[in-house]
Amino acid sequence: MMTKYSEGSAASQGLANCPSCNLLSDACLEHCPRCQAPLSLRKPYSLQVTLSLLITALLLYIPANFLPIMVTEKLGQIEYNTILGGIIVLWKEGSQPIAIVVFIASVLVPIIKFIILFSLCFSIYFPQMLSENRRVKLYRLTEFIGRWSMVDIFVVAILVALIQLDHLLNVQPGLGAVAFAAVVIVTIFAANAFDPRILWDNFNQQKAKRQNKP
Repeated sequence: MMTKYSEGSAASQGLANCPSCNLLSDACLEHCPRCQAPLSLRKPYSLQVTLSLLITALLLYIPANFLPIMVTEKLGQIEYNTILGGIIVLWKEGSQPIAIVVFIASVLVPIIKFIILFSLCFSIYFPQMLSENRRVKLYRLTEFIGRWSMVDIFVVAILVALIQLDHLLNVQPGLGAVAFAAVVIVTIFAANAFDPRILWDNFNQQKAKRQNKP
């Protein structure tokens, strides 16, 4: 898609960074002279792969919210809790800090990450959507919030391990936890598949178009 690379970049000079050992080499070599990894000026099909993974994660996010993430057994009574249901239970049981953490990690973070990554991808096709500086800030925000994506899974694991009050209360992870873990993993792959350098390539291409207009 991109034929004009950012001015002064390694790609504009025909140099490619090895994805394995980070050696800067001539892209014409096709393989890194140090580790023999394939060389390319940009990640191949970055936008297509990112969008495909995002759509997959979005589809997985539906059962992650509707299937039980926790199965609670208390005094012989079994209760199935979805993500929001589990948050409500934690809040009513007096674990407000944990409920807030789970809400942020399970609801806010995935939604924000979906919005940002989809916006970045579509901004390549529709440059007027976002300014160049805003694109970079959004990408950095995605990297930051991605570190907290697995917090709720760890919380469920901790609950399963610790909340065993003499067999009065038993907590087990449900299928929703598996689906949500899949969402987190797929979105991590989507973020890694996205090549932020194409943001600058796109800016350079749009700038050249504006300069060539009569």
